[in-house]
Amino acid sequence: MRIKCYIGFIVVALVVSILPAGRLWAAETQYRFIAKIDVGGEGGWDYASVDSAARRLYVTHGTKVVVIDLDKNAVVGEITDTPGVHGFAPAPELGLGFSSNGMENKASIVDLKTLQTKSKVDTGANPDAILYDPGRKEVYTFNGRGSSATVFEAASGKVVATIPLPGKPEFAQVDVQAGRIYNNIEDKNEIAAIDTSSHQVVNEWSIAPGESASGLAIDQKNQRLFIGCDNKLMVMMDSTSGKVVGSVPIGGGVDANAFDPGTQLAFASCGEDGIVTIAHEDSPDKLTVVQTLATAPSARTMALDPRTHKIYLSAAKKGEAGSFKVLVYGTDAK
Repeated sequence: MRIKCYIGFIVVALVVSILPAGRLWAAETQYRFIAKIDVGGEGGWDYASVDSAARRLYVTHGTKVVVIDLDKNAVVGEITDTPGVHGFAPAPELGLGFSSNGMENKASIVDLKTLQTKSKVDTGANPDAILYDPGRKEVYTFNGRGSSATVFEAASGKVVATIPLPGKPEFAQVDVQAGRIYNNIEDKNEIAAIDTSSHQVVNEWSIAPGESASGLAIDQKNQRLFIGCDNKLMVMMDSTSGKVVGSVPIGGGVDANAFDPGTQLAFASCGEDGIVTIAHEDSPDKLTVVQTLATAPSARTMALDPRTHKIYLSAAKKGEAGSFKVLVYGTDAK
């Protein structure tokens, strides 16, 4: 009896060992709806960002940034005087945060403790994505109509560079060790790589077979970019060479991507189809879809908490005033 059980155990172990990592993850756990955080109010929305250490989620909405406690799933404050705000980038070690105010061509510097605006910085036309580089303690705004990036010192607000970009910029990611910032150029179907020391574009890489990219996430350990494309693809690119090493199908209307280094999962939030495509990075050259998570129509922007592995999506019902909310999804896995 013991011999049969032992042989059976070996067979099971061998089968498990040859299954792809993505299939193993899918068998172990799936993302599901956890909670709804009612926010209300009027106006559109754009980027969301997580400060995992401070347990805060920042959600842009109309002319303000809504501050949410990640542990209580409750609104705990707001940052005002941010006309046409697109994004918010926290810098926890400085006690500061930065908003891109598209309607006034400025960025706000905000005290994270009081949520009050300390000062504003002039940027290019329609600052959209915003990014904090902790390596050089600088902030980048990516200016949609200006086809440029404005760079300023985080602490002082002093502008140190204006970087011409080859087209309309969308989201960006930083790799501090590589000294590079990567930015989607939506209308050129490419990634622009910026050197953080010289403040110059040093590479332009095609994202083919992807087209019209918006969302962008990064796996810094394996030096991989995950690019959300409007032709229903998530492309995986080598951030050292610009080589596209893989892609997977996703839903329609992608606007944000996230990568969780703890689970090796890449996410694409697709608002037109009301889904999040979840893929596993089986290896640096292989990406496998493990789940298509039903969310809600309009849920196109997203942020991830790497501590709990939960994802947060902003959404509202079309034509229903005051229906703006944040949807929370997670797993039972620890």
